[in-house]
Amino acid sequence: MAQQSSSDTRNGAPGASPARRALSAAQDLERKSSAVTLSDMEVFIFPELMYSLVLANIMSPRIWKWREDPWFDGAEQLTPYRRITRLKQFIMDHYAFNLDLDTWGLTTKQTEIDRFKGFIDTGALAQSNALFGYEGDKYYFDIDIRTHFGLDKYEGDTIPYWKTETVEAMDAFCYKPDYSTGAGECVSLAALYAAALFIVGKVPLRDIFLMATPLHSQNFVDVGQGILTNNRRLVTKNMWFNGTALSAQARRALENERVTVVAHETGWMHILFPEATMDPEAFGRFSGKLRKFLQSPLTPELLGNFVRHNSELQKCFQARWRNFGVDKYIEMEKLLTYERDFPYRFNDDTRERLFMEVAGEDFAAHAIPDRIVIDDLEQLVKQQRVDIRTPKGFAILVDALANSCPNSQNAIERLRSFIWTEPRLPDPRTKTIRRDQEPLGLELGMEREEVIARLESIRDGNELADLAFYAYRDLNRVEATPYLRAALERCPVAIAGAERLSDDALVAKIQAMPSESIYDEPGRLAQPDEVWNYGRGDGVEKAVLLADVLRARHPGEALRIEVKADLATLVAPGRTVSLPSTKGLREQSWDCGG
Repeated sequence: MAQQSSSDTRNGAPGASPARRALSAAQDLERKSSAVTLSDMEVFIFPELMYSLVLANIMSPRIWKWREDPWFDGAEQLTPYRRITRLKQFIMDHYAFNLDLDTWGLTTKQTEIDRFKGFIDTGALAQSNALFGYEGDKYYFDIDIRTHFGLDKYEGDTIPYWKTETVEAMDAFCYKPDYSTGAGECVSLAALYAAALFIVGKVPLRDIFLMATPLHSQNFVDVGQGILTNNRRLVTKNMWFNGTALSAQARRALENERVTVVAHETGWMHILFPEATMDPEAFGRFSGKLRKFLQSPLTPELLGNFVRHNSELQKCFQARWRNFGVDKYIEMEKLLTYERDFPYRFNDDTRERLFMEVAGEDFAAHAIPDRIVIDDLEQLVKQQRVDIRTPKGFAILVDALANSCPNSQNAIERLRSFIWTEPRLPDPRTKTIRRDQEPLGLELGMEREEVIARLESIRDGNELADLAFYAYRDLNRVEATPYLRAALERCPVAIAGAERLSDDALVAKIQAMPSESIYDEPGRLAQPDEVWNYGRGDGVEKAVLLADVLRARHPGEALRIEVKADLATLVAPGRTVSLPSTKGLREQSWDCGG
């Protein structure tokens, strides 16, 4: 394993802090190096890393620069919701959703199990993580979720590294072929949104909650009735129930998966781990607001949205139109095809105009057998104010419709699920709450320098703050060993990509790359696979990339990187490669062999 031969005292290279979980030195190093890599698996094992990435993004100058963009001129005068929607459009314009599982290379299930067997039971892992066979509930079995996400192409023991990107790594996707903007996967976008909501949207961190399920990550924002971030988009409560294809996508995770991790400024709570650090009052506020967001009384409009949302159940319904004193009937699925061609909807005040567009031959003269007349169901809901969430209300609807449709009970069960999603959250009653974390203390109105100073000051008392500096990868603030371990053990893309190059050709290719880091600031370093994927890097980053590939090719050979403020020199058997650097790192020597 790579080691740092110089002392780890800093400028910002802390030892173990008393606020951390009871970890051995080896386990603490695993966690620190995981903060550098930020793979899906690592964030699952160390849930504190999710919020540490948010803090790393908050420290980054990138998002603070967004405030200077003309798009946000006058945003401070807008309502919180309007500020958030303006932020949404900025993210939509500048970032794509990326789910290319090969971006960060491959590992094996056994490698990851061996890494983390001291942290989690492998059986629980298989039930909670997509990379280890998770299929979720019946819905996911039905759609073959591993095929849906492309995981089925990995045979046997092979799985992808599903890495989370910092804002800088997201921005750098524009350097990859076929990308014209930045990009990121769901955890990256959730962390980006959380940081941007604080910096640009002026939303207090106390009102931002991050949620991860086995196959998705999103945020709940306690503004108004609540807002969900869903990859690049936003979902309001009205949108949650509007029955569109976009809302169906947004509903999928919370309807069908457990929430494995909740992260907040006060800490985290994990569905499998017996301890948690998140403040119980904050968790109670979050869970109560989320549950309220996910349910609504049944109204005629929501009934129509439900029918539109469930294409397979549309065959259970028909609509009635009284025209010139005569009742006519039409299958629901046939009526909805007209909605695609005209700006009218059957469940609002444009229904009559929609009916007027229907061709006469599409109407039936009599009620269609075995179908519920949606008009009658609307009247029942409106007149009796049926609460379908209760057993009594459910029975009223089933009894009233039993003669209309033999499948009425199933239809009503599906309707109840549509208006009432019960999120499967970690249960705080089963957790031991650690209360040893110093508050983050990040408030609206702070400038970036104040934020960084505050996080620096509490590193010994708050694990989220401390680990944020490892995710931030400023080697003038942290020791190099975690960064090097991640770089030399978990960056397979460059090794595979350079497979056909000789050692000399590899050196020449790396030297020819633009000498610019994707990280703007001194001290902060990209990982080898980022340098390879984006085709650029500072001299120190290039030297680590070269060491990563040579170490894989020539196991056991001595490799050393001599680092100075303006130069990085790789020393290998029969080869010395010097590369200029602008990172301003303190002088040190890194042993990269092994």
